[in-house]
Amino acid sequence: MPGKRATRLTPDQRREQLIGIGLEMLADRSLDELSTDEVARRAGISRGLLFHYFDSKRDFYRAVVRAACDRFSAATEPDGGLEPVAWMRAFIAGFVAYVLEHRQVYLALVRGAAGSHPAVTDIVGETRETLARRLRDGQRRLGVPDVPRQELALRAWMAFAEEAVTTWPVDDSGDGAAGARDELCAFIEASFVGLLGLLDRPGRLTSR
Repeated sequence: MPGKRATRLTPDQRREQLIGIGLEMLADRSLDELSTDEVARRAGISRGLLFHYFDSKRDFYRAVVRAACDRFSAATEPDGGLEPVAWMRAFIAGFVAYVLEHRQVYLALVRGAAGSHPAVTDIVGETRETLARRLRDGQRRLGVPDVPRQELALRAWMAFAEEAVTTWPVDDSGDGAAGARDELCAFIEASFVGLLGLLDRPGRLTSR
């Protein structure tokens, strides 16, 4: 099917349109499979014109990944005025909601982009660091002091939470979707509380 006829857009609007098409396409393919020819066709412009707005295919990929990561970061940023427990729950709820609603995009970026495209590793890494900072903030809000191996423990928990959300059996079309999502949030919250308990009392980790 031929692409739609191009409409007159400002340069910023055109860039935003092309990035948006790239994000839509990541819902069913990896970054490796993101074709700039198809992006241009969907936008109703030539491939050559696409590269009027982006210096290269690499530059386009980076713009798409940056947009996806910015959306993810925004979705997981709680209101700073919340009480500690409410703040942590808002962070977890935002994380769960974003990944469930954009599961394929999340997988394409977090599990695919960094390995397949070293050009975007720094962007994905910055996003992971943003989440790590929020976890440290949540830990301190809850009154748990910094301890040795804290960074290792928090990053390991992030990997655990990511695996739980991406594999949890939640059918958003079913009547029990809300309950399943709440159950998932509670499961992840319980795992984080358990981790904080170990960090607060590191003697529990000593060898028997």
